[in-house]
Amino acid sequence: MSLTDRFSPRSSPAPAEHASSGWVVIVPVKSSDVGKSRLSDAAPDRAALARALALDTIAAAAAATAVERVIVVTEDADIAAAVRRMRTVDVVREGDTRGLDAAIATGAAAAGSDVPRAALLGDLPALRPFDLDTALEAAQAVERGVVADAEGEGSTLVTARAGATWLSAFGEDSFSRHKLLGCTPLDLPADSTLRRDVDTAEQLAAASALGLGERTTAVLTSSAA
Repeated sequence: MSLTDRFSPRSSPAPAEHASSGWVVIVPVKSSDVGKSRLSDAAPDRAALARALALDTIAAAAAATAVERVIVVTEDADIAAAVRRMRTVDVVREGDTRGLDAAIATGAAAAGSDVPRAALLGDLPALRPFDLDTALEAAQAVERGVVADAEGEGSTLVTARAGATWLSAFGEDSFSRHKLLGCTPLDLPADSTLRRDVDTAEQLAAASALGLGERTTAVLTSSAA
């Protein structure tokens, strides 16, 4: 079966045509065979762990009250097949785009500019829908918003209200760079699950203390057996 065959027919949704009060959340996901290389020691099957991190993040985003639609931007056919079963989740092929911001821009274009949009990193396995709702409620008051990661250097969420031009600058020191782009920091508690992204084994342990999603928990439990 080819990669194209394994993607859902919903994998290339048209841009939204009507304004909506609900948020569209864009989640970029690298192919599991290359993502999360620094977690190789956390589980024997790093690809399965990377996939679980992303799917727990996507499921939490889809369950948030303020979120009307989730757009997953990926070339990973296993991710695409899994999210096809989730309500309000669509998949957009990453195609020839290169880099996190380019993938997010592809998702933002599919969402359309007449809706509020947010880019959410796909490595928040402890994310609770309430914490995402809290951030999106705060984001309604600003043109563009940003949530810092737990270390205060990176970003886990960037937002743009309806009509605003989409901009993002993820990567090293992205919190500072997002502020330079005009993003307003969204004030969340230090222990918000929205701030705990996972790139290292130490960060995974910190996320575990907050309570991991069921897929990540299953992979780690299987690894420990």
